This record gives sequence, structure tokens and C-alpha cells, in this order.
Amino acid sequence: MSSLPSMEATIDVSGLRKRFGPTLALDGMTFSVRPGQVTGFVGPNGAGKSTTMRVILGLDAADEGTALIGGQPYRTLRHPLSQVGALLDAAALQPSRSARNHLLWLAHSQGLGCPRVDEVVAQAGLESAIRRRAGGFSLGMRQRLGLAAALLGDPPVLILDEPFNGMDPEGIVWMRGFLRGLAAEGRAVFVSSHLMSELQDTADHLVVAGRGRVIADAAVRDMISAASDDRVELRTAALPEAMTALARAGAEVAATAPGVLTIKNLSAERTVAALTANRVPFTEVSAHRATLEEAYMELTRDAVEYRAAPGPAAPADSARPAPSAPAGPPPATAPGAAQ
Repeated sequence: MSSLPSMEATIDVSGLRKRFGPTLALDGMTFSVRPGQVTGFVGPNGAGKSTTMRVILGLDAADEGTALIGGQPYRTLRHPLSQVGALLDAAALQPSRSARNHLLWLAHSQGLGCPRVDEVVAQAGLESAIRRRAGGFSLGMRQRLGLAAALLGDPPVLILDEPFNGMDPEGIVWMRGFLRGLAAEGRAVFVSSHLMSELQDTADHLVVAGRGRVIADAAVRDMISAASDDRVELRTAALPEAMTALARAGAEVAATAPGVLTIKNLSAERTVAALTANRVPFTEVSAHRATLEEAYMELTRDAVEYRAAPGPAAPADSARPAPSAPAGPPPATAPGAAQ
């Protein structure tokens, strides 16, 4: 891959406000995306993520505020593909064109040649499918093609909306590593997603949006640490004895699953000491580490606009009827029928 352009690889969003009729889509959205890291952009449906990305890329105009790429509005960039690559809609292509021709016309529009097309095709793992019609691609393959298009100008800034959508497990693993590799080269990689498990393994930093504004802006590790809340998990067959001993030691204890206690206000070391002193048997004591999904749910619980009613509870195993035995011998199979 060629060396990065001299443009500063940053995205700076400040005080964005945008209204669509009676709907306030953005309400002072403010954050920065820095080079050398993957920044995740998350939030409930209706939080303003897609609108923010569209404003950054000049597809929508903000009523107030600024969105700058390397200190400039997108509309002023002379060679935009060499400064910012974007993938907002994997279906935005001419379906009758081959994937290679789709990339070629984009490359020629920016003064780029065929060799660069071949490079991004290899990067995206599309060599075996590049001469097929793009309209016949699966969603995962279209994501690869869209990423290849975003990389054509070797830009220092990348903006990707839901790039994991439609990817199979192998593709997801590839995408994680690929995005981290792009950031390691010094690029600013800005990725929106609803898949917290993928961002936990991909993003260094997270911007959480809700109701058109930023409600959290921090390193992923710090969000997970805060959500973990210094809790300790204990596995023991002696729940009553353990709860009594730990409460005496000053812990706040709750049974969270059969044979499992969650403990607050007491470190793992002091938990072991209290149990040992009271001769309470246990099999495991471990510091609880929250997932990014837990952290996200806690941060956004008051920002969800579209909340569905709870579904019916699944029946307990003991309440499920046992399968009935056949009343008689199985029917004879017709000649030639599959068995």
C-alpha cells in the first residue's frame, strides 16, 4: 500500500444540529475521530448516526455546526477519494456492471489507474469474483466491494456504516483484523455498528449517541471497566453460608444464577479470605468483566426511542410436554421414496 497523504487524518464534528420537519435528528452532536485507532459509533435506532455520517460526507447539510475532515468540509476537498474513503450503502452500485468495472470507473474519476484497482481487489479478497456482475453478489461480497472502493485513493480517513452486515464468520474475522491494520498504519477509521461483540474486538474508542447527541465518548477498555463495577463472581454449592459470611465482611451479595453469587464492595482477595475463615467451600472466585454490550445497554437505556413490548416467556424445560410415543408401527414406505 502506498504512503498516506499529508492531510491530517482527523474527523471533527462540532455542535451539529439537523431537523427533518418536526423530527430533531441531531441535537448538538460533538466528537472527534483521531488517527491511529478504530473509533466505533453506536447508538439505538434513531440516535442520529447515519445522519451524522451523511453530514460529514456532504450528503446532508446541517442546520448548525460543522463537520470537518482534516480541517476541511468535505465539499472543499479537491480529490476526495484520496482524502476520505466511505462505505455507507453496499447496494449503491450499478448491478449490471462487473465488480472490476465498478471499481475502474470510480478510479478513473479520480485519476487513478488499473494497478490501484488490482491492489484493492487483492486487499478485499475479491480476485476470484471480480469479473462477475456486482448485482449478483451477496451482501457480504458487496461489503467487500464497497470497502475496496473506499480504499481506492489510499485515504487517511475511512468512514464505514455497518461494514459487518452480511459477513459470514470468516468474513467477520477478516474485517476485524483488516480494520485494525488500517488504523495501525495511522488512519482514522470511523465505524458504525449495532454489533457490540464485533466492536469490542475491533474498536479502540467508542462514541455512543442517543437522541441526536453524544452520551458517551471514551476508550472501549474504560467503558468496560466502568461497567464491570469492581464486581466479583463466586461459584459455590453453599449459597446460604457464603451469603452470610460475605455479608458479615461488608459485601453486597446477590444470587444471579444457580450456584453463582455476584459480590460488590469486596475484592476477590477479601472474598476468598472471608470464605476461608468461615470454612465455606467454593469452586471459583473471579473478578467480573462486563462485555461492551452490557456497558452499551447501561449507557443507552434512557435513549431508546423504539422499544418493543416484551415477548412471551419461554416455557421451563419441566413444563414442556414430553414427545408422545407413536400409537402403532410406522407406516410402510412407498417404493422409491427417499428414506
